[in-house]
Amino acid sequence: MADIKEQATTMALELADGVFFRGTSFGAEKSAAGELVFQTGMVGYPESITDPSYRGQILVVTFPLVGNYGVPSREEKDSLLQDLPAYFESREIHIAALVIASYSGEQYSHHLATSSLGKWLKEQGVPAICGVDTRALTKRIREEGSMLGRLMLPKFTANGTSKHLNGDSTMVNGSEPVHWRSEFNIIPWDNPNSKNLVAEVSIKQPKTYSPEPSKALKHPSGRAVRVICIDVGLKYNQLRCLVSRGLEVEVVPWDYDFPQLAKDYDGLFISNGPGDPAMMDATVKHISSIMQEPRIPIFGICLGHQLLARAAGASTLKMKFGNRGHNIPCTNLLSGRCYITSQNHGFAVDTKTLRGGWEELFVNANDGSNEGIRHASRPYFSVQFHPEHAPGPQDTEFLFDVFIDTIKDCMKSPAALSQPVKFPGGNIEDNRKLHPRVQVKKALVLGSGGLSIGQAGEFDYSGSQAIKALKEEGIYTVLINPNIATIQTSKGLADKVYFLPVTAEFVRKVIKHERPDAIYVTFGGQTALSVGIQLKDELEALGVKVLGTPIDTIITTEDRELFARSMESIGEKCAKSASANNVEEAMHVVKDIGFPVIVRAAYALGGLGSGFAEDEAQLLDLCNKAFAASPQVLIERSMKGWKEIEYEVVRDAHDNCITVCNMENFDPLGIHTGDSIVVAPSQTLSDEDYNMLRTTAVNVIRHLGVVGECNIQYALNPFSREYCIIEVNARLSRSSALASKATGYPLAFIAAKLGLGIPLNEIANSVTKSTCACFEPSLDYVVVKIPRWDLKKFTRVSTLLGSSMKSVGEVMSIGRTFEEAIQKAIRSVDMHNIGFNYEENALMSIDTELQTPSDQRMFALANAMHAGYSVEKIWEMTQIDKWFLSRLKGLSDFGKLISKFNSKTVPTGMLKEAKSLGFSDRQLAKFWASTELEVRRARVDAGITPVVKQIDTVAAEFPAFTNYLYMTYNGSENDVQFNDRGIMVLGSGVYRIGSSVEFDWCSVRAIRTLREQGYKTVMVNYNPETVSTDYDEADRLYFENISLETVLDIYQAENSSGMVLSMGGQTPNSISLPLYRLNVKILGTSPEMIDTAENRYKFSRMLDRIGVDQPAWKELTSIEEATDFCEKVSYPVLVRPSYVLSGAAMNTVYSRDDLANYLKQAVDVSREHPVVITKYIENAKEIEMDAVASKGRMIGHFISEHVENAGVHSGDATLILPPQDLDPETVRRIEDATRKIGNALDVTGPFNIQFIAKDNEIKVIECNVRASRSFPFVSKVMGVDLIEMATKAMADLPVTEYPAVNIPPDYVGVKVPQFSFSRLSGADPVLGVEMASTGEVACFGRTKYEAYIKALISTGFKLPRKNILLSIGSFKDKLEMLPSIERLHKLGFNLFATAGTADYIQEHGIPCKFLETLGGHEDDQKPEYSLTQHLSQNLIDLYINLPSSNRFRRPANYMSRGYRTRRMAVDYQTPLVTNVKNAKILIEALARQYDLEISKVDYQTFSEVPGSRDGLTSQQAMSKRNNSLVDLLARSPFKRKHVLSVQQFSREDLHHLFTVAQEMRLGVQRDGCLDILKGRVLCTMFFEPSTRTSASFDAAMKRLGGTTVVVNEAHSSAKKGESLADTIRTLACYGDATVLRHPDESSAATAAKFSSVPIINAGNGSKEHPTQAFLDLFTIREELGTVNGLTITFIGDLRYGRTVHSLCELLKHYDVSIQLVSPSSLCLPAEIKESLKSRKQFAGEFDNLAAEVVARSDVLYCTRVQKERFEDLELYEQMKDKLVVDNAVLRNAKGNCIVMHPLPRNNEVKEEVDFDPRAAYFRQMRYGLYCRMALLALVMAP
Repeated sequence: MADIKEQATTMALELADGVFFRGTSFGAEKSAAGELVFQTGMVGYPESITDPSYRGQILVVTFPLVGNYGVPSREEKDSLLQDLPAYFESREIHIAALVIASYSGEQYSHHLATSSLGKWLKEQGVPAICGVDTRALTKRIREEGSMLGRLMLPKFTANGTSKHLNGDSTMVNGSEPVHWRSEFNIIPWDNPNSKNLVAEVSIKQPKTYSPEPSKALKHPSGRAVRVICIDVGLKYNQLRCLVSRGLEVEVVPWDYDFPQLAKDYDGLFISNGPGDPAMMDATVKHISSIMQEPRIPIFGICLGHQLLARAAGASTLKMKFGNRGHNIPCTNLLSGRCYITSQNHGFAVDTKTLRGGWEELFVNANDGSNEGIRHASRPYFSVQFHPEHAPGPQDTEFLFDVFIDTIKDCMKSPAALSQPVKFPGGNIEDNRKLHPRVQVKKALVLGSGGLSIGQAGEFDYSGSQAIKALKEEGIYTVLINPNIATIQTSKGLADKVYFLPVTAEFVRKVIKHERPDAIYVTFGGQTALSVGIQLKDELEALGVKVLGTPIDTIITTEDRELFARSMESIGEKCAKSASANNVEEAMHVVKDIGFPVIVRAAYALGGLGSGFAEDEAQLLDLCNKAFAASPQVLIERSMKGWKEIEYEVVRDAHDNCITVCNMENFDPLGIHTGDSIVVAPSQTLSDEDYNMLRTTAVNVIRHLGVVGECNIQYALNPFSREYCIIEVNARLSRSSALASKATGYPLAFIAAKLGLGIPLNEIANSVTKSTCACFEPSLDYVVVKIPRWDLKKFTRVSTLLGSSMKSVGEVMSIGRTFEEAIQKAIRSVDMHNIGFNYEENALMSIDTELQTPSDQRMFALANAMHAGYSVEKIWEMTQIDKWFLSRLKGLSDFGKLISKFNSKTVPTGMLKEAKSLGFSDRQLAKFWASTELEVRRARVDAGITPVVKQIDTVAAEFPAFTNYLYMTYNGSENDVQFNDRGIMVLGSGVYRIGSSVEFDWCSVRAIRTLREQGYKTVMVNYNPETVSTDYDEADRLYFENISLETVLDIYQAENSSGMVLSMGGQTPNSISLPLYRLNVKILGTSPEMIDTAENRYKFSRMLDRIGVDQPAWKELTSIEEATDFCEKVSYPVLVRPSYVLSGAAMNTVYSRDDLANYLKQAVDVSREHPVVITKYIENAKEIEMDAVASKGRMIGHFISEHVENAGVHSGDATLILPPQDLDPETVRRIEDATRKIGNALDVTGPFNIQFIAKDNEIKVIECNVRASRSFPFVSKVMGVDLIEMATKAMADLPVTEYPAVNIPPDYVGVKVPQFSFSRLSGADPVLGVEMASTGEVACFGRTKYEAYIKALISTGFKLPRKNILLSIGSFKDKLEMLPSIERLHKLGFNLFATAGTADYIQEHGIPCKFLETLGGHEDDQKPEYSLTQHLSQNLIDLYINLPSSNRFRRPANYMSRGYRTRRMAVDYQTPLVTNVKNAKILIEALARQYDLEISKVDYQTFSEVPGSRDGLTSQQAMSKRNNSLVDLLARSPFKRKHVLSVQQFSREDLHHLFTVAQEMRLGVQRDGCLDILKGRVLCTMFFEPSTRTSASFDAAMKRLGGTTVVVNEAHSSAKKGESLADTIRTLACYGDATVLRHPDESSAATAAKFSSVPIINAGNGSKEHPTQAFLDLFTIREELGTVNGLTITFIGDLRYGRTVHSLCELLKHYDVSIQLVSPSSLCLPAEIKESLKSRKQFAGEFDNLAAEVVARSDVLYCTRVQKERFEDLELYEQMKDKLVVDNAVLRNAKGNCIVMHPLPRNNEVKEEVDFDPRAAYFRQMRYGLYCRMALLALVMAP
C-alpha cells in the first residue's frame, strides 16, 4: 500500500501512440517528457536512476515494489574516489521521470538508508508515479518499440488541490475521445535522441584519480600506469573498477583532443553514456586517430563499445526497445561460456558492417544482437554490457583485469601490440572435448519414499520433472520409489517403476537386475542422497555413472566440518562451529564458541535432531537426542535475529552458472526455513547486498563442483554487510520446488538435462520458446510461501517453532504487491482464515507468542497490531524486518478504516484499494457485517474485477507462451485471451494430514485424461510442492486460492464449460454447494447429493430408506442427553464435531467421566456445530471400498482390507489388496450396499465408502462422494485407473465398465503409513481415530507378509537383529500376542519386557528379561534393569508397546510411563509398534525369513489391458430404481385421497412423501421426465392469482409424463354465476384430480363433497395451504438435515398467513421451538398459539426482529403482508414495511440458518439478501416441484 497522503496528486502518463495511464505522484510535483523505456532489474534503483545512460528517459521499472530499502546518504563520500558520492553512479539523478507499480512510501528498511526514494526525487526535481500497470506498459513498449512519453500534472482547482484518484491506473485507447486531456496540463513531447546528451553529462574539465599508493601499478620507467578515460556518460563504478586495480585514471571530456596525450598514457578506456552514437563524430575521429597508430590497448563499454565500432568503420542501429536489465545472457564466442550481464542501451553495433580485422566477441544469447567485438591483431576490444555492474551481477568484472593484463603485456613487449586480447576460459573446441555429453541409454532415478515432515511432495514434482527431461533425451528411465500415491510412479512417466524401499540394499539389487548406465541421486531428497553416499564406492564397479553433482561434493556439503573447511579454503565465512563425536567433546568445544549455540545432527534432513541451547543443561539434552539420530553433531554459533536469505543456483559442466531465484525469510534466523514464511524475490536487500550474496553463491558452487541445481542459505546481519553461509543443499530441495513455481523456471527439468552434460545456453527457455535457459528470471510480482502445521492433531506436541521443521505442507501465493500476496497466502493455509485479521477468540498471550514463535504467530501479529502495538515494539520482540511489519501494519490500519463503511457507502476508490491490498470479499463482508455474495455484487457492479497475469520468467520483455497464470487487482489488462472454455479441475490445496499427494495424483490423472480426450483444461491450485502446479500439465494453470470468490472469478473469466470438484479432497468439496447454487456447471455427482452424503441426518435417512445398516449415532448439545444416549448404546463411543476431514478433534470415550471431560473440551472444538456420538464397535474389521459410478450405476470398484481393527483412522491403517482374509459373503454384502448407496446418491464419478464388518454383519462408517486417498493405491495395484474411468464418466465419454484385471496369481499390495513423530517433539506416537500419518508407501509381495515387510522397511523401519522389548497393556492383547511372542523366542530374539508383561511371558515358560519403566528417581535404578538406559544406548532393536484403552481420561499434563517410553523410543530412533495387529503381522513376516530378492511383482511397466466384466446394464439399473419407486407408490397413504388439510397426515405419511420427493429429484436430475403418470390428466382451478403454485403443479404433472387442463377464474363460467360445486363436478369429468385455490375458507371441504376425483387444496382463504406446508417442511429437512431441535421464527402477517397456519400444524410432529414476530394487529390466531403452548413449542412473541431473537433462529420464515386481506388500506400501508429482513438483520443470525419465504414478496425480504447463501426461498421453489411431483404421484399413480 503506497503510504502516500490522502491528497496525493494524480498524474497522467501519455504515450506517443495515444495510450494513457493514470497514477499517483510520489516524486517532484512537475511534468516531464522523454523517451519511455523499461528495465527488468529487481534491485538497484539508486544506481539505475543515477546512471547517465538513462539521460532524458522516462524509466519504467517492471518489478512492482521500488523504494523498499530507501536511499543511502547523498553526503557520504567514496573511500577510494574521495570527492565522489559513495553509493551512486553519478552526482545527480539522470532519468526524466520514474514509473513504477507500487511504492512503500516512508516505510523503507535498510541499515544504510537515510531517506525515502520519494524524498530524494523531490530534492532532485524528478517526477515519479506509482499505481500503474507496469506490465501492461512494458508489453506496449515491447510490441510498439521505445516511444516518446510525457508525464503530466493535473490542472489544479481554485484551492490548489488536485483530484485524488487513489492511484487508479486506467488505460484509455488513443482512438477514444480524449476528454481526460482537459484535466491535465499538456506539455510538448521531448525526444532526447535528437540532442547531444553526452555533452550534458560529460565532465567539463580533465580530472585525475590516483589509486592507493600501496596498490598502484608502476610503469617500467617508474611512473604510475596511466589510462585515459573518455567520459561520454561515465558511471562511477567503472572508475572504481579501474582505480581499485592500481591504475591512475585521467578522465577527459567527450570532445577532448586526447590523441596528443596518448604517448604519456598506457591505455584508452571509453565509458558508457546516453543517446545516439551517430551524434558523436568528434569523439569517433579522436578514437580513430589513436587506432591508426597502435600504441596502447583500448577497452570500451556500452556507448564506448559503439563508438569504438564506428571508429573502426562499422555502423550502429537503433534497437526496437533496447536491452535494459540485470539478467541478460551473453555468450563468449571464443570459449562458448555464457555470462549473466547488466545492460542499459537502446543502440547496437551492426555486425554486418564490421571489417578490417574486427570480429564478434560476445553475442546476446536471447536476441542474437552483438554484445562485444575485438580486433584480430590489435589489443582493442569492447563490450556492449556493463562489466562494472552497479546494479547487476559481477560475473564479467574480470574484463577490467583482462584490460590491465593487456596493458602490462604491451608494456613488457611491443609485440603484444600486434596480438589480439586474450580472454580466460579456453577455446570452445577444447572445452567441448573436456566436457562431452554423457552417453546414457538407461538411467536409474531414486525417489524419496513416503511423504514425511521435511521431505514431502516437492520430490514428486522434482522427480517427475527429471523423468520428463530424461525421456525427452530418449533415455530409458527406471525409477525406484515405494510412494504409490505419487504421479512419478504412474504410467506415462518412467518406463519402469520399482515399488521398493529406497535403501542401499534394495538399490544395489535393482542395479544388478536392471544394469543401468547411470543413476540420479539428487531428485529423491535426503533418502536418495544417503543411498548415493552409501553406494559411492560400489557404483563404478557396477558400471553406473553418477549423473549431476559428484557424490564427493555431496559428502562435503553434508558433513558440516568438511563443508566449513572447504568454505575456509576460498575465504568464505561459515558460522563459528566445531563437530563432536560424543557428549564430552560437545561440552568441550562449546567453551571456544560460546553460548547461545545451535546443535545439529550430521546427515539429517529438515534439521532433524537440532535445536538451540542457551546453557550446558540444554546442550546436554540436545546432544543426547542428536547422537541417537547421527554419529556426529555440529555445534555452531547462533545468529538468531539475523536475516535468512536463500539462493537457488544452477551450474552446468561447462561452468556456466546462474542464480535462478533469491528468497528472503520473513522470520529471522532461528526458525527452520521450512517453518518460515518466505518471500521471493527478497524485498529489503540493496543491489550491493543482493549481488554480494549472489557472487558468493556462484563462487561456492563452482568451488564445490555442483552440476545441476543446489540451494545455498545465508545468515545476513541486518545492521552491516556481515554474512555467514549456513548450508548448501547439493540436491533438489523444498526451496527448489518453491523457486521453480515462484519463477516459472523448471529447475528440476533443467538440472536433469545438465547432468547429461548439456550446456545451459543450449537448452531453450520453455516459457518464451525463443530465449535460452541460461538466464536469471525477472519477476514482476511477489511470491509468499507460508507453511501449514497440523499440530492440533497430536496430543502433547510442542507448538514452538525452532530449528527442527514441523510443518506438513506449504502454500504459495502470487500478487503484484506484498500485501496482496501475503493475504492470499494466509487464506490458502486454511479455508477458515480470511486474511491478515484480528482474531477475537485467539487463545494466546500476544507477548509470549511474539517472543517465542509458534504456529499461531501470524495471528499474534494481527492481534498485536489491532491492540495498538507499534512496528518498533513488535520488531524488538520478533526481529522481523520493519519493512514487512510496516506492510502488515498498513493492512491492520486499512481494515480499521474500511470498517467504518458498508457495501453501500464505501467509495469505489477505497473498495478498489481494498482489493488491490488483497482483502477478500469474505473479509470485507466481515468488516461490514454483510455477506460474501453481497460484497461480490457491489464489487462487480462497481466494475472491480481481477485481471489475469502470466508468469513468464522475463517480466514481459519477450512474448511468452506460458499458461502459468495468477489473478491480481493491481493491473489494468489481461495477459491472455479467453477462448478455450476449458474444463476446470480444482486441486487439493495445501498438503496436510488427511489430504496429501494422493489427491494431487487424482487431479493430475483427471487433467491428463481430459486432455487425451481432446478437452482444454484449467487447473486451479496453490501448492508449490505438486505436479498439478507444473505448468505443462494443464492447458492453463491458475496459481490461486480454492475459495468461492476466486474459483468463481476464474470460472467466469474463462467462461468454463464445467468444473471437476471431486479430485482434490475436501477443499473443493466444501465449496461445491455454493458454486452449484450460483449456477456453476459441476461435472459428476450433484453437489446436493454430496451434501446428502456429508449431512449425517440426510445420509442416515437415506441409508434407512435403502436398507443399509450403520452404527447407532446421535447429535446432541447437552451433557445429560449425551450421557443418556451412551448408557443406552453402551460404552465405548466415538465423540466428534459435525463435518470433519481426517477425524479432526475426534475421540474414543470409554466411560461416563471420560465423556464429561471430553465435552468440556469439545465446546472449544466446535462452537458452531453440536457434537455427534456414535457407538464404537470394538474388534471389528474395517474395509475400504473405492468405486466409480455413472449416473448412479457402479462401473468399477475395488475392496481393500485394513490390517488394524476399526478404531484406527483409515489414513493411518495398513491396507491389503487384493483382500486376503475377507469372507465372500462379507464381500457380496459390501458390493450390494455400495451399489445401493451409489444409486441413491446418483453418483457419477468417484466415491469411497468405509465399512466395518463383524461376523459378516456390515455397517457403513462414512461415504465420501469424491476421490479418496486410497484411489492411487488401488488403481496401481490392480492396474485399472479408477480416476481415468471416473473422469470419463463425469465428462459423459464412453467408458469400459469393469475392465479386465490382469494380476499374477501370487500377488499382494500392502500400503503402510509413514509417520513423522520424530519431528514432532512431545507428540504421543499411538494410533487412534485422529489421523497422524504424513504419507504412505506400498510394496508388493507374493504374500501379504512379504509385501508388508518391504513396505515397513520403506518407511525407514529397521528390522530387529536381537533385542526386542515388550510392554502390553490389556490382558486381551497379552492373550492375542502370546503365540507371536513364542515365535520370537523360537527365532532366537532376546526378549525384554516391563513388569506385568514380563510376569505374563515368564508364566508361559518363555525366558524374558525384566526392565523397569521410568520411575521418579532414575538414579536409583541399576543400569541392567533400566528401560531408559536400554533405549538411550540403542540396546533395543524393536519396542512393541501396546497401550491399554484409555478407560479414564487423564489430565492433559499427566504423562504416563507408557507415553514417556514411547516418546523415548521415537527420540532415540528405536523402531516402535503400538498396534496389536501390526505387531502380529510383523512377527509373522520376520518368522518367514524372506530373502527379499527382486521378483516380477516388485516392478510395473504401466500398460492398459482392455476387457470387460459382468455388471448391471443401464436398463436393469433403471428398472431397479423404478422398482423401488413403484414399491413406494404402491404403499401410498395418499392414494386417491383428497388433500385438504395438514391435519390429515401423520409423521410417517410426511416421511413417505419426502422419500418419494427425493426419488423424484433423482429422476429429474437424471432423465428430466418420469413416465409415472403417462395418460393422466390434472385439472387446476385458481380463483386467486398464483404464479408458483399453479406453475409448479403444471410443471410437476408434465415432468411425470401427464398433462394439465388449466382453468382460470377470469375466463371460467364462474363469471356467469356458476357455483363452485358445479365447476368441480365438471372438472372431475375431464381429469383424474383437481388442484383448487379459492378465497373461501370452506371451499376445500365443499369441493371434496362434490368431486369424484381427489381434490388438492392449493389455498382456502387465509385458513390453510397444505402443499406449501409440505414443501416448506421438505425444504427445512433438505437444507438443515433435520427438523428436530431447531428454532423456527415466523415473521410478518401471521394472522392471515395460511402457509404459517399449515406449517405450525405440521410441526406438531417434531421437537421444535417456535418464535413469533409480527405487529400486534397481525399476530397468530389465538387457537393456533394455544396449540403451540400446549405442545411446549411456543418460545415467545415479539413485535420486532431483536438481535437475540434472530440469533436463536435456525429458520427465519418470512411472510408477505397481504394487501388483499385488508379492508382498511391505510392500515395496510402502516403495516407492510414493519418487519423487514435485510443484511443488517442477518448480521445477528447463525452462519448456517436459512431464510424462507413462500413468495411472492414485496419488501419484507430485501433483494440484497438474495446474494446470501442462507437465502433459501428460490431453492424452496425447486423443492416445491419435487414435493408436488411426489404428492401427485402418490395421489394419482395407478
